[in-house]
Amino acid sequence: MSATPQQIYSAPFDAVAGRYDDSFSSSEIGRAQRTQVWRALRDTFHPGDYVLEIGCGTGIDACFLAERDVRVFACDSSAQMIAVARQRVSKRGLQHFIEPFVLAAEQLSTLPAEATFDGAFSNFGALNCIDDLQQFARDLTARVKPGANVVLCWIGPFCLWETAWYLAHRNRRKAFRRMQPDGVSAVIAAGTSIQVRYPTVRQIAGIFAPQFRVKMIRGVGVAVPPSYVEDWVRHHRGLFRFFEHADTVLGRCPGVRLLADHVLVGLQRESTEERAEAEKP
Repeated sequence: MSATPQQIYSAPFDAVAGRYDDSFSSSEIGRAQRTQVWRALRDTFHPGDYVLEIGCGTGIDACFLAERDVRVFACDSSAQMIAVARQRVSKRGLQHFIEPFVLAAEQLSTLPAEATFDGAFSNFGALNCIDDLQQFARDLTARVKPGANVVLCWIGPFCLWETAWYLAHRNRRKAFRRMQPDGVSAVIAAGTSIQVRYPTVRQIAGIFAPQFRVKMIRGVGVAVPPSYVEDWVRHHRGLFRFFEHADTVLGRCPGVRLLADHVLVGLQRESTEERAEAEKP
């Protein structure tokens, strides 16, 4: 797709683009959590699909899908992240499957009117940083086809691991930070911060209704801890392997799955016929 070039500006995650893969993607915890998301992406999108990725970061997820013959329009607000993504795509020879593009989630409406997709996804909390989710939901509706599947990975509103970890370290503020109604200001790097909000699944479902309905809820990181516990993991590898296996079960359990570091929400855009049927008296 030929998209209208956007003005490139300094984005908060520019500051960490160069070290993101080393600090998270290549870590034990990062790989374990990403594997859970990949299972959902593999089950949702199929060869020949053309999907929109929102907040693509360094392009790891886009490459995973491209290697399975799924075409990806990969967007991120960070020009530095996109630069890393382009290098990865070129190195793997996937240029015909992936188009990395500097575009913030809030700018979906600037895409050409004919730009529509068979599905969409966003990984690891990119959407937690959006101020107006209602507007984003409307913009996404215009970009995906009726019946399209959307997979969104949010930072959860309550992480059992996080609360226990910080209470053990006598830090009540961080232990319950996700419960702040207006979110928290998260420091990305020295002098760089961003407001992060933690909507519940019920709130997400309400925001995306009635155009989308929830098809799947899965916890990512119920037993597997958040990324800042990586040092602990290095000293408890055997226990961590057990946590990885446990996550595949606990992540599907009602109630328990909502205690995860991230919550994966699968949505499906309703067709015109489905909506008409639902609106009948």
